[in-house]
Amino acid sequence: MNPRPALNPRPATSAGAPLPTVFAAAMDRLGPFEPNPTLAIAVSGGADSMALAILVRDWLRPRGGSAVALVVDHALRAASADEAGLTIARLSALGLAARRLTLTTLSRGPALAERARIMRYDVLTRACAEAGILHLLLGHHAADQVETLAMRVLRGSQTHGLAGMAAVRETGPLRLLRPLLTIEPVRLRDFLTAAGVDWVEDPSNQDIRALRPRLRHGFATASIAGTGLPEALAAAGRLRQREEAATAAELAERATIRPEGFALLSPGRIGTAALSALIRTIGGAAYPSSPAQIAELAAQPKPATLAGVRILPAGRMGEGFLLVREEAAIAAAMPARQGAIWDHRFRLMTDPDCPGDALISRLGPDAARFRRSSHLPSVVLRTLPAIRSGKTLAFVPHLGYGCQENDMRAIMLFAPEKPVAGACFLPQA
Repeated sequence: MNPRPALNPRPATSAGAPLPTVFAAAMDRLGPFEPNPTLAIAVSGGADSMALAILVRDWLRPRGGSAVALVVDHALRAASADEAGLTIARLSALGLAARRLTLTTLSRGPALAERARIMRYDVLTRACAEAGILHLLLGHHAADQVETLAMRVLRGSQTHGLAGMAAVRETGPLRLLRPLLTIEPVRLRDFLTAAGVDWVEDPSNQDIRALRPRLRHGFATASIAGTGLPEALAAAGRLRQREEAATAAELAERATIRPEGFALLSPGRIGTAALSALIRTIGGAAYPSSPAQIAELAAQPKPATLAGVRILPAGRMGEGFLLVREEAAIAAAMPARQGAIWDHRFRLMTDPDCPGDALISRLGPDAARFRRSSHLPSVVLRTLPAIRSGKTLAFVPHLGYGCQENDMRAIMLFAPEKPVAGACFLPQA
C-alpha cells in the first residue's frame, strides 16, 4: 500500500499550469507595481525562498526591474553564518544581488520564535527603507497557510484569523507580499531540482518543541485531498475582505483622525470592529482589544478608559466623543533622534539639531503654557509629544513651538504601528 501523501494542498487554479505562469498570475493580483520595480526578497536559504528568488528574478526581466535578496542570519547556531554566506554565493550565481542582515541581540529563551520573527521583520523593514524599496516578498506557501490556520484554531481565533495569512499586508513604509500561498512546497522543490539549484535545510524546522514544527511533523502523513480546505480558506478570506471594507467605510463616515494623535467620533452606535480599530490606533497598540471588551461600549458609547485610550465627550470640539491617549499609559521619554518612534505613535521626521541630551516625552504639565493660544483641550495638549533639553522645553511640533529661531523646526508625524483602516485583506485565489 502506498503511504498517504504529505499535506500539500493544490488549488485547482494552479493545477497543471507551469509554476512561472502561476507565479505571474499571483503577482498580477498583488500589484500595482511602479515602472521598472525594485523588489526585496526575504531569503532564508531554504527551498521555498530560493525558489521565490528565481521566480522573482525571471518575472522582473521583461519588466525592466531589479531585486535584492535579504538574507537574515539569526546568529543562534555556529553554522548559521556559513549558511548565510553559502546562500549569498548561490544567489550571486543566479544573478541576484544579496545582502546579509545579522541579528546581534537575539538570544535563546522563552518565546524565541516570536522574538525572532519580530526582530527579523524589523531588520528587513529597515533594510528596505534604507534602499527605498516598497515591496518585500515572503516565501510562505500553501503548507505554511494550513499550519497557520491550525495554530489559530488552537488559539481560539475568530472569523478574521480563520482567513489565514494575507496575500498582501501594508505596513507604514512597506508592502509585504506572499505570492506562493496557493503553491505546495513539493512543487517549489521540484522547480529547484529541475533548475539545478541547491538549498539549505534549517535544523530548527525539525525542533518539535515549537508549535509550528510540531504541527508540520503531525501533518507530514496527512492528506486533505477532497476536503475543500483551500476553498474554505479563500471563502473566509473573502468574508474578511468584505467586513474590513465595511468597517473602513463606517470609519470614513463617522471618525476624524487628527495629526495630534486623537480622534473625533460622531455620536451614536458604532460597529465593534470600527471602535476597536480606533482604540488600537489612538493607543498605538499592535493588536486590537478583544471584542468582548468593546461590544458594550460600541453599542452605547460613553466615557470610559480602555487599552490606554480615554473616551470622553468632545465638548467644544463638537458633538460626539474624543478618543485621546491615556496620559498615564504614555511611554517613557526617549532620545530625540531622526526616525525615532515615540509611544509607538509618533515618528520624528526631521533632525532639529537638538543637543545630545534632548528627549521626546509628553508635554504634560507644560500644557498650561499653551491653553490660551491653542484650541485643543487640555486632555489633548498634555499628551502631545514635546522635545526637551534638560529642563528646557525646546520644541512642541504640533503647536509650532520652538525656543530656537524659526528655521530650527521639528516635525513629529502621527504614524501608529497599525492604521485605523489599512488595505483590506486580500484572500488567496
